[in-house]
Amino acid sequence: MTRKRMQLGQRGEQLALEAVKQIGYRPVHLNYRCPLGELDLIAKDGDTLVFIEIKTRSAGDTGPAKEAVDRRKQRRLSRLALNYLKTHGGLDTRSRFDVVAVGLSEDQPKIEIVKNAFELLY
Repeated sequence: MTRKRMQLGQRGEQLALEAVKQIGYRPVHLNYRCPLGELDLIAKDGDTLVFIEIKTRSAGDTGPAKEAVDRRKQRRLSRLALNYLKTHGGLDTRSRFDVVAVGLSEDQPKIEIVKNAFELLY
């Protein structure tokens, strides 16, 4: 991954974190890593644990960021979430998957929060 791409992702993650805080989510983990991979953000929305995938696009990138979470990615995120719930004693915890799409352009960033973006796949 190029340095420019990493900076784009970090900027998108920061904007996404600020956006979900503004609507009342309480962050639990940012960039949670385990042997299976990484979850961008885990937060609480009331009594629901939310696994959040953040997708950032610059002005020159094609396609909406939220469309980058295809079925393959959903399966991987589902496995990561189940692993998190097992290792943190939360299998009986209400949870869901959200996608935060961050569009960066020369103007104001555009942030879209898609609640309950997909169901658990495994």
